[in-house]
Amino acid sequence: MTRHQVTTRLAPSPAGPYSQAIEANGFLYTAGQTPHDPVTDERVGSTIEEQTVQAMKNLGEVLGAHGLDFSHVVKATVHLHHPGRDFDGFNAVYEKYVVAPYPARTTVGSFLGDFLVEIDAVAVIP
Repeated sequence: MTRHQVTTRLAPSPAGPYSQAIEANGFLYTAGQTPHDPVTDERVGSTIEEQTVQAMKNLGEVLGAHGLDFSHVVKATVHLHHPGRDFDGFNAVYEKYVVAPYPARTTVGSFLGDFLVEIDAVAVIP
């Protein structure tokens, strides 16, 4: 198996020992993307909708660094700080980015510190 790191300055830099994405065996595996501005590293927005838009933009940039977009995503994992409160607001934004047939998705509640959402994805490489 060969692994290739994928990076872009258009999404936040990793805050630890991990890659923005790894290409392996015909798939792109992304790290979780949060609502941080890639230039300032400041959190963007205070609502789930605003933060989801930024997280999806960051995820889109990581996909785009490998020539992919949301139509290539086959699986997403979503972490919500307040799942009961924020699920509907998150979903309203998320569905504007993904295309049918929609990716498989798992949504879980997680402690996320100062942000409300984190999203990672697996995309197929054509």
